Amino acid sequence: MNFKKHIGSKGKKTLSLTAKEFDLLKLFICHEGEVVNRDTILNEVWGYDKFPTTRTVDTFVHNLRQKIEDNPAKPVHLITVPWSGYKFQK
Repeated sequence: MNFKKHIGSKGKKTLSLTAKEFDLLKLFICHEGEVVNRDTILNEVWGYDKFPTTRTVDTFVHNLRQKIEDNPAKPVHLITVPWSGYKFQK
């Protein structure tokens, strides 16, 4: 990930990420190995003045998995931590 240029790649393939997907992935990478709860994600990615639902987070995580995981149905990088949030690991 190149945060300054706002681009990323998976192997030799450039990732096509929306601005929010990029911000979400950046948040996860910056907190690698830590569980990030939905409230933190909503505040950090969408901001305090927006009112998306926690389902919005789930939808964006799902879409992000489609782009970064080899098998999105069995993620190894973007892990759901039940009743807590999500965790990113390399």
